[in-house]
Amino acid sequence: MTDANKSDDLPLAGTSTSLAAADEAEKISSEIYDLIGIRGKGSDTGPGVSECGGKDPDKYFQIFHPWSFTPESPSQLDDVMERLREELPKHGWKIVEYGHDTSKNKNINLTADNDKKKHSVNITHYAKRTPPKLSLTVVSGCYQTPEGQKVQRF
Repeated sequence: MTDANKSDDLPLAGTSTSLAAADEAEKISSEIYDLIGIRGKGSDTGPGVSECGGKDPDKYFQIFHPWSFTPESPSQLDDVMERLREELPKHGWKIVEYGHDTSKNKNINLTADNDKKKHSVNITHYAKRTPPKLSLTVVSGCYQTPEGQKVQRF
């Protein structure tokens, strides 16, 4: 699930309209928001639709939902990534990557897959930004539209 460029590796997420699939991605983002476990504010960005590389773009699509979380107090983020690393598996997620990236700031990255929900999440802790925050992207597997319908793009 974690490599969107390899369409053959993308699990099929089922049959859905773009709008219903986007609602599901927002629901999953909300569940992850709850697992963050500290007070703060999530950005108000909505999901988008992308193609499932190599598949008919009128019938197959992926949903991506990028958003960010800014804590009330920057120091509250210090333990959040480790807490997510522990809590996500208790909710059906498998951690597939965890550690510092190669940037000069050595941001912490976490990538997890949920095979049951057919979604992945990538979370980056930007500790040295002003203000410090988490950047999250929830990505679905590849959906097929219901018979007779086309993918709605937004």
